Amino acid sequence: MNDLQKRDDARPSPDALLEAAHREGRGRLKIFLGAAPGVGKTYEMLQSGHARQRAGVDVVIAVVETHGRAETEALVTGFELIPKRKIAHRGQSLEEMDLDAVLARRPQLVLVDELAHTNAPESRHPKRYMDVEELLDAGIDVYTTLNIQHVESLNDVVAQITRVRVRETVPDSVLDSADDIEVVDLSPADLINRLHEGKVYLPTTAKRAVDHFFQPGNLTALRELALRRTAQRVDEQLLSHMQSHAIAGPWAAGERVLVCVSEDPRALALVRYAKRLADRLRASFEALYVETARSQQLSEAEQDRIAEALRLAEHLGGEATTLPGGDRGIAEDVLAHARTRNVNHIIIGKSERSRWFEMLHGSVVHDLVRRSGAISVHVIAGETAPQPSKSAATRTGTGAGQAGTPLPYVVALAAIAAALGFNKLIQPFVGIENVDLVFLLAIIAVAGRFGLLPALVATAAASLSYNFFFLPPTYTLTIADPTNVAALVIFAAVTVIVSNLAARVRAQAITARSRARTTEQLYSFSRKLAGVGAIDDVLWATVFQVASMLKVKVVILLGAEDQFSVRAGYPPEDMVDAADVAAAKWAFEHDQPAGRGSDTLPGGKWLFLPLKTGRGAIGAVGISSDDRTGPILTPDQRRLLDALADQAALAIERVYLVEDVDRARMTAETDRLRSALLTSISHDLKTPLAGILGAAGTLRDFGGGLDAATKDELLQTIQDESERLNRFIANLLDMTRLESGAIEPLFALHDVDEIIGSVLRRAAKILREHRLTVAIAPDLPMLKVDPVLFEQVLFNLIDNATKYAPAGSEIRLEAVAGTERMTIRLLDEGKGVPGNDLDRIFGKFYRVQKGDHVRAGTGLGLSIARGFVEAMGGTISATNRTDRSGAIFTIEMPVPPQAETVEEPL
Repeated sequence: MNDLQKRDDARPSPDALLEAAHREGRGRLKIFLGAAPGVGKTYEMLQSGHARQRAGVDVVIAVVETHGRAETEALVTGFELIPKRKIAHRGQSLEEMDLDAVLARRPQLVLVDELAHTNAPESRHPKRYMDVEELLDAGIDVYTTLNIQHVESLNDVVAQITRVRVRETVPDSVLDSADDIEVVDLSPADLINRLHEGKVYLPTTAKRAVDHFFQPGNLTALRELALRRTAQRVDEQLLSHMQSHAIAGPWAAGERVLVCVSEDPRALALVRYAKRLADRLRASFEALYVETARSQQLSEAEQDRIAEALRLAEHLGGEATTLPGGDRGIAEDVLAHARTRNVNHIIIGKSERSRWFEMLHGSVVHDLVRRSGAISVHVIAGETAPQPSKSAATRTGTGAGQAGTPLPYVVALAAIAAALGFNKLIQPFVGIENVDLVFLLAIIAVAGRFGLLPALVATAAASLSYNFFFLPPTYTLTIADPTNVAALVIFAAVTVIVSNLAARVRAQAITARSRARTTEQLYSFSRKLAGVGAIDDVLWATVFQVASMLKVKVVILLGAEDQFSVRAGYPPEDMVDAADVAAAKWAFEHDQPAGRGSDTLPGGKWLFLPLKTGRGAIGAVGISSDDRTGPILTPDQRRLLDALADQAALAIERVYLVEDVDRARMTAETDRLRSALLTSISHDLKTPLAGILGAAGTLRDFGGGLDAATKDELLQTIQDESERLNRFIANLLDMTRLESGAIEPLFALHDVDEIIGSVLRRAAKILREHRLTVAIAPDLPMLKVDPVLFEQVLFNLIDNATKYAPAGSEIRLEAVAGTERMTIRLLDEGKGVPGNDLDRIFGKFYRVQKGDHVRAGTGLGLSIARGFVEAMGGTISATNRTDRSGAIFTIEMPVPPQAETVEEPL
């Protein structure tokens, strides 16, 4: 190992450093873990809280359940209690932890009982552990309690032991993220005594508990689960500490076994031995395969053997890891991985290579033993490996061109013959001292093209040719000069070494090209998925990519509303039968492979893998091939399929998230419009109706005693308010027509003077309290507009101005024309439009706040005006006057060619 590699191994793990950085600024979590209810978790948590309080720490109680136990209730005294939040649900009043109150109080330490509790439906988070996560993110330390049966990964185990299925669970990640875990332990006999004494449940409940859950065997098994799970977390903390501080393992704080697997037929026996050793040591174990350049040259049978060994390790409860090899050698790669994983024992098969092979290529076993340091290396002899069949042997080689064909060897001999002829030509000029270099070039070319074995054949042929044709006496194998013997030996050694190096370089180049091609295909696939916005497009892109890269048949099944069916397939005509659909559904529901070659329904035609995202499994991808004789995929192909499936699952989740966001946005917009509409209706209907009802009631009750002027005034009020209601209803109808696209302007050439005059006559009543100034330029061209719509636009602008300009102020209407566009402006002397409202003032139901804090109008007039103007090909905008004395609304309409004749409305 060179100095650079040593420095790399001495560096802290980036993942461990990132985890440590994530914990900075975050509160610390301590879990009091118990095997069963009643062991004293809450009691121990309160005692620890008092100890911290005496040390000067600010401690409060967010929620503690004493269950009527007097000794527990006594410990609550002395703590500040955050009042619980009351939630009404189905006629009942429920109490939950007030998360906002705790965050506002910001103590140093908060006590939260029963981590697995499910919150009431109206709470911010559905689970209490989510509330705890928010407290930790806020920098608040948390003490909490948890029973082992509430851990998600142990739920099935606990149900099998106790025959009681616990519904409230906590993800393992919460337990793994805990800074401290304290096991609160109590013997089964003592716990059952506490139960009989009524210190856990009421007497009637305690009797049922003893008969079912609280049996001595159950409690013993639960105690073991709690202790083992805690020990596992301690081991993970030790490993994280070593990685973050770049401490080379192993530390003898725990046992960990690593077994090295290869294409050797004894690989399965080695994995089983590793499992037995791990069981004796009460340790975890891992199977490791190191990929090298030679991995690309293994036969299918050898690749299947490696895959089977890794699958067996997983089946036996261990981990299976494939590690890309580096330049430093297999032994150093294994040791570096072992130190990172704090491995104490390495298991490897005894080498059966010849001594000459080990002298030429080196020995992984010897290197491991020599460099292992404090790690124990177990070299297992196992059974004698069976000799491969002749057909299998022909498929195994060290070069791509050696798969059962003599062509590489023929080319190797031909290359040496060509070099021999060339050497005969140049011998008179360069002498025999330099002809060996030509042979060397030929050997390097053969090694680079066909691999090691053809290069060795070429080496033997070159050595014989060099001796027979060039070393005196020529044309015999006898060597007269002893120095020539040394020259021939050195030549043979150099050619063998160069052949070996060239073959390695070639194998590494083949591996690099293969990995580069795979990386390019994955990158292209990710780019393709990034530009896809529909779920069907994602699925079709995925099945096509998988089929083209792995040369298999592909289907994708998705689950929706209790239906699980094929959504995409390639080739498109391929279908799956009911049995294969059942396998796909099992893989989807259990988040594990199913079907052909797996442990579940292995007799199927298809192999199904779950498509997993952060939400869980969303479907399954299935692959099949016409070849039924062996596994569908090699280990490399399986990893490639996993990568493709992960990318596809993320793309599918992204599409789902976009759809969820769109639905949420649409729902929010609908709710906003509904709220705005109800607000407008309640105000704009109530006010004129109140005026009408008041005036009508006065006329009915006191009409006989009122003079004529008063009666006229009341009747005028009724008429004005009725017109106001009519305008409101008309605005609602116009907005409905705009939203549905039913507005179709009836264009015709019209005189702007006439339209403005009609608008002013219609708006005379609402302009009674304002001074109107009209400034229309002479000889304005005619506009091609819908007169009804354009008149409504101007009326809505005038109506808006009267609402926001004070009584007695001036409202000015101007109209000027250019060569291509006509500009109509309405100026008022109100307070203007706030700067942040200028872009939103034309929105539906948007109204500027008046000075008296009362919103005027429906908020539809300007939105309708913009819709009508844009439907007629114009634009409308709002600005404030430069002296801030009011607002300016500007309409710009295109001026048509004036030679055009007047068109009648359609």
